[in-house]
Amino acid sequence: MESKQRRKLALAVAVVIAVNLLLIALVTSAEAASYKKGSTGSVVTQIQTKLKQWGYYDGAVDGVFGSGTERAVRLFQQKNGLTVDGKVGAQTLAALGISAGTASTGGDAQVELLARLISAEARGEPYTGQVAVGAVVLNRVKHPSFPNTMAGVIYQNGAFSCINDGQFNEPVAESAYRAARDALNGADPSGGAIYYFNPAKATSAWIWSRPLLVVIGNHRFCS
Repeated sequence: MESKQRRKLALAVAVVIAVNLLLIALVTSAEAASYKKGSTGSVVTQIQTKLKQWGYYDGAVDGVFGSGTERAVRLFQQKNGLTVDGKVGAQTLAALGISAGTASTGGDAQVELLARLISAEARGEPYTGQVAVGAVVLNRVKHPSFPNTMAGVIYQNGAFSCINDGQFNEPVAESAYRAARDALNGADPSGGAIYYFNPAKATSAWIWSRPLLVVIGNHRFCS
């Protein structure tokens, strides 16, 4: 009888310990998935990208959770019936479409952003042309005349029409992800171009003055 009581007691203690460990894990997970003013990193970049796409945020997509990002988060929360605290916890992450458990690493975030641009700008172009469009973005990052981050180049005012016409928010083609990875790994079929355009759609006389490097599909790539 005493032995049974000891087993029951041991089982009860084990259950209590297991529950406590689970609670600790849940709290830790919630804290890890919470982003607020002062936070930095790739997930903050994803948050800023989403908020900018949907018109809540007009600042730099720089991975730094500052006052502008906090204001945008508050506005997003208010518009979507969430607790308005300016912090991005599990519920706000979910509303933004960012998984707390699978938020992209810095490299994945770069692939996602570049692939979205490639898909919007070069959907239907030859694969080499898609890689070349990605390379143009990366060439601009290195060029002194352009912003020195990928997000800065992509969101630069007037740089890419897809940002304004909604194409940037369309589903991303699978080939664009592969093209983004190839470009990030150094492939550059554009020959170092910092501009490209479709001659059938170009309305600027200035773009025709840029020295031609190569033609791929419907795009002329220029220096």
